Amino acid sequence: MSGWLIVVGLGPGAEAMVTPEVSAALAEATDVVGYIPYVARVPERPGLTRHASDNRVERDRALHALEMAEAGCRVVVVSSGDPGVFAMAAAIFERVEEDATRWHDLDIRVLPGITAMLAASARAGAPLGHDFCAINLSDNLKPQALIERRLALAAEADFAIALYNPRSKARPDALDAAFALLRETCGDDRPVLFARAVSTPEEHLRIVPLPEARGEMADMRTVVIIGSSRTRMIPHAGRPILYTPRTTP
Repeated sequence: MSGWLIVVGLGPGAEAMVTPEVSAALAEATDVVGYIPYVARVPERPGLTRHASDNRVERDRALHALEMAEAGCRVVVVSSGDPGVFAMAAAIFERVEEDATRWHDLDIRVLPGITAMLAASARAGAPLGHDFCAINLSDNLKPQALIERRLALAAEADFAIALYNPRSKARPDALDAAFALLRETCGDDRPVLFARAVSTPEEHLRIVPLPEARGEMADMRTVVIIGSSRTRMIPHAGRPILYTPRTTP
């Protein structure tokens, strides 16, 4: 097969956070596939066709990309952040697994990007400096009961927790429910970071103790990081530094 398919991450928003490797792939592409706002981040140019689609058609998008690459196109599938973190890389490979013989010889690659939790952590300091986990609060692809179980176990294990897709119009109460569950399990004033649109002109960071955290403080452009019991704040000019020490008692 002469075509190829590369799944890339565009980072959290700023052009400077797109890796040179990803930029090179986009420069060679004949076709770019992805969710509408992510495709819009790729400039139009002669020889490039952009295929934008809704967020709830990942399986269709993945198959379309594979079929174009099979036909000889140079296809880049774009995600925000990193393509392997709650994004399109897994969707592509789900489709590949369904018909592995068909796609056996197709050149498929994944190029990493800076995901939202890492960009947010860096802006605030190092709240993910020790053991942590990431949980997607969207129930589109998994049951709510599983989300709640993972939240409870992560809190019990005293991980710092990064929450993706914390709140949407379809799930306006999801984040408040998560905070209520965490308050029951944690029972302390550990810090909660709300990091919105990191690296863009709309960037905004806010840190509050867990008892004061409210769902309305976030939207779908926000990543929420809940510290562990050992996460600390250091007073500092400009804004405090939030970090979790690597040393253990």
